[in-house]
Amino acid sequence: MQAAALLPPVPVAAAPARAGAGAAACALDERAEWESFSRPAKGRDDAWESYLAVEGMYCPGCSLTIEQALMPLPGVEDVQVNGATATARIVWAPAQGRPSQWLEALQRAGYRGLPASDQLAAVPRRQARRMMLWRWLVAGFCMMQVMMYAVPAYVAAPGEMTPDVAALLRWAAWLLTLPVLLFSCRPFFASAWRDVRHGRIGMDVPVAIGIAIAFGASTAATFDPGGPMGGEVWYDSVTMFVFFLLSGRLLEQRLRDRTAGALEALARRLPETVERLAADGSTERIAVRRLQAGDRIRLRAGEVFPADGRILEGETQVDEALLTGESTPLPRHVGQPVIAGSANLSGTVVVLVERTGAATRYGQIVALMERASVEKPAIARLADRFASPFLVAVLFGAAAAAWWWWPQGPGHALGVAVAVLIVTCPCALSLATPAATLAAAGALARRGILVQRLEALESGASIDTVVFDKTGTLTIDRMSLRAVRTRDGVTGQEALALAGALARQSLHPASRALAAAAPDSGLQAHAVQEHGGRGVAGRVDAGGASRCLRLGSAAFCGVAGSEQAGLAQVHLADEAGWLASFELEETLRSGALAAVASLQRLGLQAEVLSGDRSAAVQRLAQRAGLQQARGGQGPQDKLDRVAGLQAAGRRVAMVGDGMNDGPVLARADLSIALGEAVPVAQARSDFIIQGGQLEGVAAILQQARRTRAVVRQNLCWAALYNAVSVPLAIAGQMPPWLAGLGMAASSLFVVLNAARLARLRT
Repeated sequence: MQAAALLPPVPVAAAPARAGAGAAACALDERAEWESFSRPAKGRDDAWESYLAVEGMYCPGCSLTIEQALMPLPGVEDVQVNGATATARIVWAPAQGRPSQWLEALQRAGYRGLPASDQLAAVPRRQARRMMLWRWLVAGFCMMQVMMYAVPAYVAAPGEMTPDVAALLRWAAWLLTLPVLLFSCRPFFASAWRDVRHGRIGMDVPVAIGIAIAFGASTAATFDPGGPMGGEVWYDSVTMFVFFLLSGRLLEQRLRDRTAGALEALARRLPETVERLAADGSTERIAVRRLQAGDRIRLRAGEVFPADGRILEGETQVDEALLTGESTPLPRHVGQPVIAGSANLSGTVVVLVERTGAATRYGQIVALMERASVEKPAIARLADRFASPFLVAVLFGAAAAAWWWWPQGPGHALGVAVAVLIVTCPCALSLATPAATLAAAGALARRGILVQRLEALESGASIDTVVFDKTGTLTIDRMSLRAVRTRDGVTGQEALALAGALARQSLHPASRALAAAAPDSGLQAHAVQEHGGRGVAGRVDAGGASRCLRLGSAAFCGVAGSEQAGLAQVHLADEAGWLASFELEETLRSGALAAVASLQRLGLQAEVLSGDRSAAVQRLAQRAGLQQARGGQGPQDKLDRVAGLQAAGRRVAMVGDGMNDGPVLARADLSIALGEAVPVAQARSDFIIQGGQLEGVAAILQQARRTRAVVRQNLCWAALYNAVSVPLAIAGQMPPWLAGLGMAASSLFVVLNAARLARLRT
């Protein structure tokens, strides 16, 4: 095998220092390596777009920091960072830069980069999740013990508690606060130190300063009760503060981990190896990534096509439902095209490879989904830029308050500063949305609806348009008999019994539908032969005679001029010619009518988009009660339609189940997949409805509206609390313990208010 090509040398003046770069980072400079997580940039021959998973992102400001770290590098033309999925999209020129430079720049900025294909298997991610849980448990346990030791100091009247008892309680609280400070607080201190070291202020900087000041002043008061810090300690405030912050951080981490590995689920659709035919007729099994245009490959029934091409030998039926939305298996003969990602259902075929990798329709769908999912809303970019100024104002306010009160004594001044930092900590504000969405998600889960992204409950409240895919969403994967037409002298039941005898010998979806609809007449078929993509023929003993019958397409049965546009038909013929025609239709999913009616009661507009024929789509939309329907929609067409609705000011929810729905699910404001959906659709969906009950769509949107109302109530309460408490803290009228208690009470109110969402309204 030819050695992997290396990138062209980078000018020495432009290349960053290689000191500290690991072997793994250097290996990414080989073209064979970076191509595994990259693809050519759209409309460009000299640029690629690559995707990195970024570890160490904790606040909105991290996205801007990463973009600023990567943009100045040689060859980098554009950087987009999605904080929700911790993924960076980099557009770059291979002739000018190296991927290893990105990892080095991220390391200098305090982050770690991994190829996007390594997200799912990243062991450090699982270790970080377990460690965060342990930090939270330690903080919670110590908080309860410290609070127990702090209560006597709050409730004891003057003179009721002797100095030695008071000192003992302080020392016990100090010992129990140490594990919180040294173990549970490590993420806050590490993140704050990283920010300060790189000359920026993140959300953890004021948090770390407040914790350090409170613990330092309390320690000084514990060791020297008569010193300048006085005898007041704030261990209870510190532990409670840390516990609530870790609760929000743990929830954020769980949400981020749920979205990791979406691209891996998509990549697993293609096989890893394929059988390639040599010129002398010999075969070898090679990796799919080694395929090239012009290769000949052989695929057996049940395998997935790894590339776009044309059939050279054999005939089969292919399932393209995941890619094109086509509802029935399609016949493929010599000279006809097949596409990557579709399934070979019935026969062994030899295929001439025409397009591989990113050039295939499958690769284009992957690229569409990646670009759609990495796009960042304008409001998110605005939040990234305003995060640092807000935190600077918080630190300035705390410092100003300490300076103002310093003449009254260092202990009092530091107490005021700590109170300001604690009061301005957005603990209740940060819990306002997660507490409500978590309660709402629990209620949905009890109904069989899984929430992949909790933030989607808030955005789902503004949805005004619902777009359905057809195949597999409004319909199920089996057909049903719609009508029977027979020649004179033959009843429908007789024709159906004869057709059923042949149909039971075939696995074709149309045959299964006829077999299910046929009466149990006891007729037996023998000498049956199936002709791929055309039909089935055999002899059936009926009425004491053996009849030679054909069941299948019009051409196979010798029927002329009987096809009707938009209708799936199967014909039956005997020795005398045409015997019967059976009209089949897709089976509407149970609950589809009720689901559409519920959406209309909520005042929502609903429509269907499908890759199937327009006539079939229109007919099924009428059966489901939908007024708007569009057929012949490929992945790009669906994406354009949703983008057009959004450009017109509509907020769109997409309901789908196939791979072809991946890009539009990623682009929609809200995405919903059914439980039977392929991993691609589920990975890009905000909600997964188990059991395929479409009534869950209305339940999701109704719960989202209730969630928005509760979130607004929580935010108003948190804002009111801060509006009252901040002036009191600055004025020195709120000691740190009262600030911590007020913060806890405010958070408790938020949680109790959110608990009302734990029960679904019907």
